[in-house]
Amino acid sequence: MVIGLEVVDMTLFQKKIQMGHLYMQLWPKEKSLAAMFPENRIIAAVEFGMKWLPALAVMSLLLQFHFGQPSLWPVVISSLLFMVSLPLQGYYWLGQRAETKLPHSLSRWYSDINEKMGQARHAPHPRYLELAETLNQAFKKLDRAVIYS
Repeated sequence: MVIGLEVVDMTLFQKKIQMGHLYMQLWPKEKSLAAMFPENRIIAAVEFGMKWLPALAVMSLLLQFHFGQPSLWPVVISSLLFMVSLPLQGYYWLGQRAETKLPHSLSRWYSDINEKMGQARHAPHPRYLELAETLNQAFKKLDRAVIYS
């Protein structure tokens, strides 16, 4: 039975990571949103981590192999695993955030933006994922002053 639970947990983890990747792609990269939402900082950190952490991990591993002591290998390996997992943690956070329902004030803002765009159909209990989709469309269609009013 434990094996079945591990498989279910792993697929849930994979779905959360995939949802985080989708949310990262949908979220508009607008500086004006950075003051209200932490997504811009998280996305920047994940992109930075995906770009530079693998190279840093390989360089750390090579330096340990060349200059390090054999007794420190367990510490080096655990540090490298942590370092490489950092972007996954960002994706997981984004996936969790995407599935979180909006608080009442943001839900109202979401509805207002949809009305301004002329979209009658919108989610009754919106999540951050629907907000990202709506904001993405709004920044393409509407003036920025209209979005924040």
